[in-house]
Formats: sequence, C-alpha cells, structure tokens
Amino acid sequence: MSITTRLGLGFMRVLAHAPLPLVRGLGRFLGHVLHTVAVPRRKVVDINLALCFPHKSAHERRAIARETFVFVAQSWLDRSWLWHAPKAVVASRLRVVGDAAEIEEIAHGTAPMILFAPHFYGLDAAATALTMRTMRASNTIYTPQRNVLVDAWIREGRGRFGNVITLNRGDGIKPVLQGLRKNGVLYLLPDMDFGRDHTVFVPFYGVQASTIPSLSRFSRLGKAKVVPVVSRLTPTGYDIEVLPAWQDFPSDDAVADTALMNKRLQGYIDTMPSQYYWVHRRFKTRPDGEPPVY
Repeated sequence: MSITTRLGLGFMRVLAHAPLPLVRGLGRFLGHVLHTVAVPRRKVVDINLALCFPHKSAHERRAIARETFVFVAQSWLDRSWLWHAPKAVVASRLRVVGDAAEIEEIAHGTAPMILFAPHFYGLDAAATALTMRTMRASNTIYTPQRNVLVDAWIREGRGRFGNVITLNRGDGIKPVLQGLRKNGVLYLLPDMDFGRDHTVFVPFYGVQASTIPSLSRFSRLGKAKVVPVVSRLTPTGYDIEVLPAWQDFPSDDAVADTALMNKRLQGYIDTMPSQYYWVHRRFKTRPDGEPPVY
C-alpha cells in the first residue's frame, strides 16, 4: 500500500508542472472510465439525482452523472498543481469574484467570520485561493484519512499558503469556538451526512436529510457572520464566488436555520448541478422507520 501511495503522490508532484489543458484532458478521460467501472459509486450518484431531481428526465440525469464523474477526476488531479506548482501558477488559475466588501474582510477584517463552503468539487481550490490572500487565522475542520501518507499530503497541501489551522473533527466544538473568538475565519463544510449523532433531519430537495446544525450553532455561539463561498471549475482554473453575508442568520432555532441552509444550498447547486458532490451517500441515515435508499 505504501509503495502504491508513494507512486501516486509522486505522480501528482510531476503532474503539477503539466499544462492545465493536459491535466484537464486526462481528468476527462479518467472521469469517463470511472463512470463506467465504478458501478457502486455510480449507483449512489444515480439514486441521489433521482431523489433530488425527479422532474428531470432520465436522459438529463445521466448527463449530469457523466459530467460529475469528470469533475471528480479533474478536481482530484488539479490538486497536483494546487499543492505543488509554483505560487504564481496557482494564483493565475484562481479567480476570486463576488462581493468586494466581503472579499476585503476575509483578507483584512478583524471580526469572526464563517465561510459556508458547500461540497462543490472546487472546495479545495476555494480554500487555497482565500488563504493565499490573507494572513488571518483560517480554521478548518478535518476528518483524518486512514492512509497516513495521504493524510499528511492533504494536510500539507491545505496548509500550503496563509495561516491555516486544522482542527480534528473528533475534538468537538471547543477549539472551533476558540478560533472564532480570536476573530478567526472558519471554513465550514456542513452539508454531508455524518450519521445520526448531533444531527437534525431537514429537507434537502424535499428529502429528509441528516444534517449537522453546526453552521447555525457556530455562528450564534461564536458571534460570527456567515458568508457563502461557491467554487466553480472553469476551463482556465476556478472561479471562487464570495457572496454577501446572510443578514437573517442565525436565529434562535437551529433546526429552522439548518433547513434554510439546505434551501439556499439548493439554489447554488441548481446553477451547476454536475459540480456538486453527488458521489457522497447524502441520504444514508434515514429517519426512524424509513427504509434505506442505497
């Protein structure tokens, strides 16, 4: 396993110096291969799309599924240059757009801020683009990988630029709030199914989905505003859109806030459905009495 991993990581370091069209072309080829051979994961994608887009035709959903596997492969290979190419190359491929005031505050602000970063395939590119532009403490919650070599590679890559503080998911809420209360930035990705513990069931495209209410709770307890960050893979790299802060968030009702988060996330997804992380079993945890969907 270690030899295979070392060869894979070595390949990524070499690929970092290849022209972007070559990297993307290789990713497109691998994506089509994955869509064909990764049958269990393809079934997960197909079920997710059928649940979330019942109004779309089977042909439309198949097209989204094929594209999403291409984006899986391309975004993974892009980590080669994100984490190993010269800084100038990385910066030239990452375009930060959107709300100028919020972009400025991310870079130079002094108040606590939560960046709501949904699981689009460009999430690592977005984190890199923003940490390159600020020396504010940038906190992120991380689930350690089983493979220690891959774990070290990911941690090093994500912490390559800026002042990145990696928080272990198992350490709980205390270090997260400490970071916010020191006027830091929290890069938060709460839109996955992490099981039944400490979660609530709220609609996601009309389907009850186990969701951690952390965005609401961290915002309220840390007295931090929420700024959405939406990443989009483009032919020349990535566009990272910083949206205006949510003015009506949080409330005193974490469940209602979490439902609102999912509703707004749906609006972001609808602009580019194939770039969302459909390979995740978003509905694996079901409310009591409901049968499994996968």
